[in-house]
Amino acid sequence: MQLDLAKINVELGRDAEKLVEWALGLNKKAIVTTNFRPFEAVILHMVAKIRPDTPVIWMDSGYNTEATYRFADEVTNQLKLNLSIYLPRRSRAHQEAVDGPVPALDDPRHAAFTEEVKLEPFARALRETAPEVWFTALRATDTAVRAQMDPVSINPDGLIKVAPLLHWTSKDLYQYLTAHNLPNNFDYFDPTKGEENRECGLHLSH
Repeated sequence: MQLDLAKINVELGRDAEKLVEWALGLNKKAIVTTNFRPFEAVILHMVAKIRPDTPVIWMDSGYNTEATYRFADEVTNQLKLNLSIYLPRRSRAHQEAVDGPVPALDDPRHAAFTEEVKLEPFARALRETAPEVWFTALRATDTAVRAQMDPVSINPDGLIKVAPLLHWTSKDLYQYLTAHNLPNNFDYFDPTKGEENRECGLHLSH
């Protein structure tokens, strides 16, 4: 199937719900990834209300806040998500016993840490689920890299990457949560980033 990405991005790139409908209408195997950060319930609700059995993939680093774990359970139960959790090969306790606490961003070991807790679990998830469409809650305001992305793109491996919320503001997201009575989570921490506007590498690799 040949997709006219330029046409799709112009016509649907700023209409998140229609973009989700279009992508699911391709009838290809789809997944949605989440980290249960602020406003994640929006993308999960948009996909689940159309196709409730869509696999939801969470790479749980083991370093999430207590609030994030509670939020994950709340959203999963409320939306009846088909959630699969991918964990690092080593537990947090194992990692810290051998390697110590999370390495600083300027520590040469940080790249290996990111690979272990996020990139390898995601690569494993892709192998096991073999998706053709990948929904992500990327937003253009997150990082400079994401600001250059399109709502729909095709990865080198042929995976169709769909970011329906790319052009949404925090106000847009808040209004959607309120309209659909969805919970939120602001007590979130990603050990692979350390800073809000830093890429972890996942969306650079995929």
